Amino acid sequence: MTIINQDEINAILWRACDTFRGTIDPSEYKNYILVMLFVKYISDVWSDHREALLVQFNGDTARAERQLQYERFILPKGADFATLYDQRNAPNLGEIINKALEAIENANKAKLNGVFRNIDFNSEANLGQTAQRNERLRNLLADFKNEKLDLRPSRVGDLDIIGNAYEYLIGRFASGAGKKAGEFYTPPEVSALLAELLDPQPGERICDPACGSGSLLIQCAKRVGSNDYSLWGQEINGQTWALCMMNMFLHNVNQPTIKWDDTLKSPQLLDPEGQLRRFNVVVANPPFSLDKWGADGAKADRFNRFHRGLPPKSKGDYAFISHMVETTLIGEAENGRVGVIVPHGVLFRGGAEGAIRERLIRENLLDAVVGLPANLFFGTGIPAAILLFRRHKPDESVFFIDASRDFAAGTNQNKLRRADLDKIVAAYRTRETVEKYAYRATLGEIEANGFNLNIPRYVDTFEAEAPIDIAAVQQEINALETQLTDVRARMAQYLRELGLDG
Repeated sequence: MTIINQDEINAILWRACDTFRGTIDPSEYKNYILVMLFVKYISDVWSDHREALLVQFNGDTARAERQLQYERFILPKGADFATLYDQRNAPNLGEIINKALEAIENANKAKLNGVFRNIDFNSEANLGQTAQRNERLRNLLADFKNEKLDLRPSRVGDLDIIGNAYEYLIGRFASGAGKKAGEFYTPPEVSALLAELLDPQPGERICDPACGSGSLLIQCAKRVGSNDYSLWGQEINGQTWALCMMNMFLHNVNQPTIKWDDTLKSPQLLDPEGQLRRFNVVVANPPFSLDKWGADGAKADRFNRFHRGLPPKSKGDYAFISHMVETTLIGEAENGRVGVIVPHGVLFRGGAEGAIRERLIRENLLDAVVGLPANLFFGTGIPAAILLFRRHKPDESVFFIDASRDFAAGTNQNKLRRADLDKIVAAYRTRETVEKYAYRATLGEIEANGFNLNIPRYVDTFEAEAPIDIAAVQQEINALETQLTDVRARMAQYLRELGLDG
């Protein structure tokens, strides 16, 4: 049988979005599309395994069904995609789909508990009144019934093709979601860059306290190169948390622990003693300069995360940074490290933020500052930077990289190329000064700059203009004036010949 390829799956899935496109906001209809992809995938996998077991057990249906209960997920009878499709003309189709999702969740509580609680296929507000809603859901089921969208492992081959399709859709939805895109999506090249810079190793615990749809965690897991890791995360938005859980499942990630709550106000990743759990790698792309992040409650934070200073009420950047640093493992052998994406204001703003920045630098926690190109992220065109923190650094230097000019320009978004990523990572590994690109600054130099981390203070990117040859320019002007005099003389001659000179 011909193996279906990634582009073919992506194209079919994107066409399925036509059911909702133009009638429902992309930030809403993405949930219906992605949930239906999830149901279709687990249904096809279940069907594939069932057929294989029937062959193995010589057609013994009862034995095959018993064995299926030990699969990595359970698909209850009547909750599979084929059964939903057969009921596509039912007058209560939305209710039928909701009940199927509830049954899937209840049968897989350890992995999927609560994942579908924010997805309502019977919502009049989102999907319209009954007749309109049923028509849309019938069309959606028909789109996923496409014979080319056969997601059985025997047809698809590589399991990761489904995870890739899922992230492809998330990326496409992000392009139309405006500012909301930043709530759930980090461009894959940026995720890959952070994973390479932090270089998670086998056996390490990896955390993203603002994990969105989970792409950063998944990239870090891939970077490990084995299944010897643990992933932890927290996400404030319930629908985005559900996307993350399904994303983890589709990428076959080992038992992730992803909590649904506000990281700054109510951190949920705690150890058995009720203290903040610590990790080898902490990575995040938190919301830029979050307003009303919880400064009032932070004054009495029981975890003492803000002992270096309280960030401003209207800008939560250093609240996330403080939380992330405080959740790294402290032991030298544990190599606790942080990678966080921030707006450039974090590098130079004064006041409370300046004081926190100085404390972090004086404690010798800041390892590197990487300036990124503008317009990389959906929802904002401003340039961002990556801050890297590390416990037990070998010296007090901070390495600066100005990667802002290396990218592929796009119509809507710019993009980091593989060569751009390699250049950044190579510079960070060697920590050698590269003219107009990278510089290793001493603590003394940073102190002399008032702990301002604005990259041009350390990486000189000034491009001197070519010297002007005044004599040559004057000669060119003289030649142009001679040509102009000649043109005027010929023009006057033409006017006289036409009798228009007076």
